[in-house]
Amino acid sequence: GPAMNLPDLYLASASPRRRDLLALLKVRYEGVTIDCDESVRTGETPRAYVRRLALTKARCGAHRVGHARPVLGADTAVVVDGQIFGKPLDRAHGMAMLASLSGREHRVLTAVAVVQGRRRRVVVSDSRVTFAPTTPEEQAAYWDTGEPVDKAGAYAIQGLGAVFITRIRGSQSGIMGLPLRETVLLLREFSVPVFPWMNHLDGIGEMAHSP
Repeated sequence: GPAMNLPDLYLASASPRRRDLLALLKVRYEGVTIDCDESVRTGETPRAYVRRLALTKARCGAHRVGHARPVLGADTAVVVDGQIFGKPLDRAHGMAMLASLSGREHRVLTAVAVVQGRRRRVVVSDSRVTFAPTTPEEQAAYWDTGEPVDKAGAYAIQGLGAVFITRIRGSQSGIMGLPLRETVLLLREFSVPVFPWMNHLDGIGEMAHSP
């Protein structure tokens, strides 16, 4: 029947990085475009913010799709001194972000949510990234490559931004926008077929860090 042609999962994200990462898992998915308000609520912690946004995106996607297939939403925030850095609004904003990342460690939080009917699950990947000290000239030269324009925190770990990074602790794929281990374990909970050998990954205790 027509169900045969439906994907196993919908991805409520236009991010090419998330699409590439999901494709690595050999999931049969289709992208669905959504438009969500991404503003931070007063008093909202970064962790609560990425959880809410990932869920909101998945719910928006489920609403758009309108049938019973699972929908995945994700949200990434770069956090410096408890403050959330989203995508830069303009050059000055991006340069200010790069200046405040210079010579120190920051957090990258990525939440992944899957919604299917009344079921919903969210997990959060929490990583740390350390930047070498950078000069205003280096920050400007990096901005002018065009890479930071649509990235949270104004850098891409999988691109040229890596030249600034001296250390990471946590999930590289999570820092890129879709933590693959958490995603695999979540998709298995929703019986979404993933790359065959991943069915044996032991998830017990793996997701204990995400309430």
